[in-house]
Amino acid sequence: MKRLMVCCVLVIALCKTVAAEEGMWIPMLIEQLNIKQMQDIGLKLSAEDIYSVNRSSLKDAIVQFGGGCTAEIISPEGLILTNHHCGYGAIQRQSSLEHDYLTNGFWATSHDEELPCPGLTVTLLIRMEEVTEKALQGVTGSMNQMQRGQLVKQNIEKIEKEATAGTGYEAKVRPFYYGNQYYLFVNEVFRDVRLVGAPPSSIGKFGGDTDNWMWPRHTGDFSLFRIYTDKDNKGAAYSKDNVPYRPKYFLPVSLKGYQKKDFTFVFGYPGTTREYLTSYAIDLTTNIENPLRIDLRKKKLDIINAAMESDQLVKIQYSAKAAGIANFWKKMIGESRGIKRLNGLAKKQAFEQKFQCWTDSLSLTMQRYGGLLRSFEATYREYRATDIASIYLTEAGQGIELVRFAAGFRELVKYSKAKPIKPDLVASSIKSLQRTTREFFRNYSAAVDKQLMSAMLGAMLTGMDPKSTPDIFAFIAKKYAGNADTYAAYVFGHTLLADSSTVLVFLADYKPSMVKNLEKDPAFNLAVSIYQCNENNVLPKAMVFNAVTDSLQRTYMQGQMEMQRDKRFYPDANSTLRIAYGQVNDYCPADAVTYNFFTTLGGVIQKEDPAIYDYTVDPKLKFLYLNRDFGPYCDRDSTMHVAFTASNHTTGGNSGSPVLNAEGQLIGINFDRNWEGTMSDMMYDPSQCRNIALDIRYCLFIIDKMAGAKWLIAEMNIVR
Repeated sequence: MKRLMVCCVLVIALCKTVAAEEGMWIPMLIEQLNIKQMQDIGLKLSAEDIYSVNRSSLKDAIVQFGGGCTAEIISPEGLILTNHHCGYGAIQRQSSLEHDYLTNGFWATSHDEELPCPGLTVTLLIRMEEVTEKALQGVTGSMNQMQRGQLVKQNIEKIEKEATAGTGYEAKVRPFYYGNQYYLFVNEVFRDVRLVGAPPSSIGKFGGDTDNWMWPRHTGDFSLFRIYTDKDNKGAAYSKDNVPYRPKYFLPVSLKGYQKKDFTFVFGYPGTTREYLTSYAIDLTTNIENPLRIDLRKKKLDIINAAMESDQLVKIQYSAKAAGIANFWKKMIGESRGIKRLNGLAKKQAFEQKFQCWTDSLSLTMQRYGGLLRSFEATYREYRATDIASIYLTEAGQGIELVRFAAGFRELVKYSKAKPIKPDLVASSIKSLQRTTREFFRNYSAAVDKQLMSAMLGAMLTGMDPKSTPDIFAFIAKKYAGNADTYAAYVFGHTLLADSSTVLVFLADYKPSMVKNLEKDPAFNLAVSIYQCNENNVLPKAMVFNAVTDSLQRTYMQGQMEMQRDKRFYPDANSTLRIAYGQVNDYCPADAVTYNFFTTLGGVIQKEDPAIYDYTVDPKLKFLYLNRDFGPYCDRDSTMHVAFTASNHTTGGNSGSPVLNAEGQLIGINFDRNWEGTMSDMMYDPSQCRNIALDIRYCLFIIDKMAGAKWLIAEMNIVR
């Protein structure tokens, strides 16, 4: 009885509401869950103003940009605003030595000069709907994970098909709370997106990787694009006859600024969070996965950065690649440090003790959840070795560009050896490879990749369990004494796949009888060995692990919600539209250290270092600063604000999201988090977690005063 009373006290202590700053909430549910709290801390809008299917609302101005970021519509002519780093790939693909838009920036002076971006899409939510009952129709407790998954998949396909019949829209059903709930999202996809403007890298990437994830921040991280549609205002493929999109709603842009403790909210598409994991998952991520990935990515970055510093063409080719590698590399460092600083593993273990205590207190909960945590422990312990092998194979082996490219020839080999050979399949494969080849070699340096191969294979040879290595490693050990440098030199010296002209000539003349040329190719053999090792030895085990942990986590999520009935649970991010809200605020990352909640253009000048590429300052920007020529964009304190921090809960995918004030007006563009708060994907700390936003006034200042693109300012609804 005494133990039961202690358990009850512990459970009551856990049943509290989520802090105002924490959470990524479903827009259609804010009327039920959040609107009163939001209004209590400053919001001046109704739930219907934010999300509505009956009239235009804020949600009609928020789009998913390219599948991995967010953007917002800011004019009646489909002008959209996102981060420079979100548009970076599109800007890079438009760049060349003759037109280096990455370094120098790009500004269209009319619609006619806006640049089409093939392959770039934006997605607008039309409506969302809970469909849990339909998705789980026919599911029983006696089903195994595979049976359940197949039935749910069939149900989802039916829901999606019915939701879009005759509409031209696209639909997707996503699981929430680890498959305890399901929601339908009906979207319109726009496939004609054009580059309108981007600042030079000295503004858009000021501070580079050094400042990435850091505060104070002085990066003008924005770019402008435009949505084009057919004449009926519907999404369509690119056509010169397309016209600018006419949105249902576009965001007003505020020059009023912000003060400490002002209410803000972020509306966007956060990617992935994992707030309800066990200690076993936290331990695997922070103590095994992150350190290994950090080490491998550091090796890659050292090679790529050195090459970019010495060759301008390589800089253009590899800037986006390096940024992608570095972004997650630095995030993982901060994440692991943040978890350790929070003593996060111990906190998860303490919660699990309370969960077990609650489970043991009743026969019904014991029956449902009694052995759950023990199953988690055994599953994660058994998977650890496979997880390490998977990281080496994907981060290192498949991290070699030539390996990834060569792996694409496996289909052609398969069709060439088929009996009987089907010429149409061979021809289709050749055509696809020709397209891939032209795209691949636009941004490829064999000299850089040769160094990457040496480094990555060297890491695999020394770090992997010999039982888990690809078969070709035995050949490398026997013929090259396990020397990765010597073997890489052999591969690049004898492959036909490292030169675009050679590959294109080979494909142009290709006949199935030439398949032996590929089968003897050292790059192709290396790629096949690495991919087969992953596909045959690692992925099957990973699939079993994921199926087991999905089932366990779904049950654990159900148990947490049952135990903490008074807690408002927000679902983990899964690249669907969400709202996060909080306040403009500073923070104290360490003893005797306090960071202000905004930065100014003066800080850009203070950081200037002409000897370091990432800290060069455009002469015109410096001139404007010295002459205090800020136009109407300076703050009431007479300084030009650059960025600010707030306590909105964000993650990857929120890049480019609008930061809105209490009246729903655009005051900033979310572009990062502070390093001390990157663990917020797994554990949120309200004292340390801050989103970093570009002040919209600095964005307008650059468009107007630096670019002279007043025609774009004139499109917007500026609130003074």
